[in-house]
Amino acid sequence: MESLHAHPSADGVWQGLRLAEGLAVPDVALPEGALASVVVRQGQVRWVGPDAALPAAFAALPRWQAGGLLATPGLVDCHTHLVYGGQRAHEFALRLAGASYEEVARAGGGIVSSVRATRAASEDELFALAAPRLQALLDEGVCAIEIKSGYGLALEHERKQLRVARRLGEAFGVTVRTTFLGAHALPPEYAGRDQDYTDLVCHEMLPALAAEGLVDAVDVFCERIAFTLAQTEQVFQAARRLGLPVKLHAEQLSDMGGSALAARYGALSCDHIEHLSQEGIAAMQRAGTVAVLLPGAYYTLRDTQLPPIPALRAAGVPMAVSTDHNPGTSPALSLLLMANMACTLFRLTVPEALAGITTHAARALGLQATHGLIAAGRPANLVLWPVAEAAELAYWLGQKPACTIVRQGRVVRDALGVHG
Repeated sequence: MESLHAHPSADGVWQGLRLAEGLAVPDVALPEGALASVVVRQGQVRWVGPDAALPAAFAALPRWQAGGLLATPGLVDCHTHLVYGGQRAHEFALRLAGASYEEVARAGGGIVSSVRATRAASEDELFALAAPRLQALLDEGVCAIEIKSGYGLALEHERKQLRVARRLGEAFGVTVRTTFLGAHALPPEYAGRDQDYTDLVCHEMLPALAAEGLVDAVDVFCERIAFTLAQTEQVFQAARRLGLPVKLHAEQLSDMGGSALAARYGALSCDHIEHLSQEGIAAMQRAGTVAVLLPGAYYTLRDTQLPPIPALRAAGVPMAVSTDHNPGTSPALSLLLMANMACTLFRLTVPEALAGITTHAARALGLQATHGLIAAGRPANLVLWPVAEAAELAYWLGQKPACTIVRQGRVVRDALGVHG
C-alpha cells in the first residue's frame, strides 16, 4: 500500500480559491466575491486570506493555481463501524418482508451475526475487508474518521478490531479516532448474564485495551435490546476512571433517557437520537454535546420518527452528520450522500449539512482544534471541488466529484490538475 509520504507535499500558496462560507477563518477579511489563498508550510496552514493581501513573507513559495475551485475543510466521518467480517444483505431482505430491527436481532441476527463473522476473521482479513471501504470514503474527501469496535464482544476480538483501526490510519495517512464499543450487544456466551458481561467490559476489557493505547473514546448502545441506563452509567464511570471521553448510541428506538445521562458525563456526542426528549436536548446544550444525525440508518430501517431537528436548532445544539457505516443498518460509503439525506429527510439547510460533515463532526470526535475548519495553525486538510456553488455538494445523488484532496499536508489526489 502506498505510503502517504509517497505523495507530493502540499507546501506552497494555494491561490484562486473560493472559500466555503462558514468553513474557513481568514486572517484578513475577505471582500465579497474575492478569491482567497491558503498558505501551507511543513504540512500546516499558515495563513488564509485574499489573494491580493498575501504577505510578502510567502511571495517566494511555490504556487498551486486553483482557478476558482471551491475549498472546504477535509470531511470528517464521525460515526462508523468500518471494521467487521461478513455482510448482512439477508437481513435487508427480511426487513423488506416485514421483520422489524428488533425482531431480526432477537432471532439471532443483527449485531450478533456480525460478531460471529468478525470473530472468525483474522486481523489481516479484517484489514483487507475494511481497506476498500475506507478508500471509498477517502476518495470523496474524508480526512478524519471514527472507527468503533463492538463486533468482537470479547477481549481478543475487540483488540483485533481496534488494532485494525489503528493500522488503517497508519497505512492510509488519515486521522483515525478509535472508539471502544464493547457494550454494543450481549455476546451469545453471556445470554441471560447481562450484568456479568457489563462487569467484564468495565473491569477487564476496557482497562486492558486502554493500557495498550487502542482507545480514544468509549461508546455504549443504550437501548431496550442492548444495555440499560444503569449499565451505561457503569461503563461511563469506568471510562471516567481511565480519563477517556464518552459517546452514546442514544434514543434510536425509544426514549431511554440516555442523552441526559451522557450529557452529565460531558459526552462528546449522542448519536441517532430519533426519540430524543426536550430534557435530553437541554442537557446536551448545557454540556456542549454534539447531536450526530445518521440518516443512512433512518433510511435503511425505513424509520418514521424524525430526530427533533427544529428543537435542536432552536437550542443551539451542534448537529453533525455521519455515514454510520455498518453491515446491518447503514451500509453507506458516501458522506456526501448522507449530507443529501440529512437535507431531504431531516430538513437540514445546506450550510447545516456542510458544517455537519466538517466542523461539527470534528467536534463530535474531540478534534475541533485540528479538523473541520480551514484556519491558520491547523494541519493542512482541505478539498477543492469543481462546483459552481456549495449547495452542489449536497445536491447531486451518487456523483463522485473529481476533487483535489490535501490530507495531512500531502496532495493525495489531484483529479483536477492543480499543479505547482
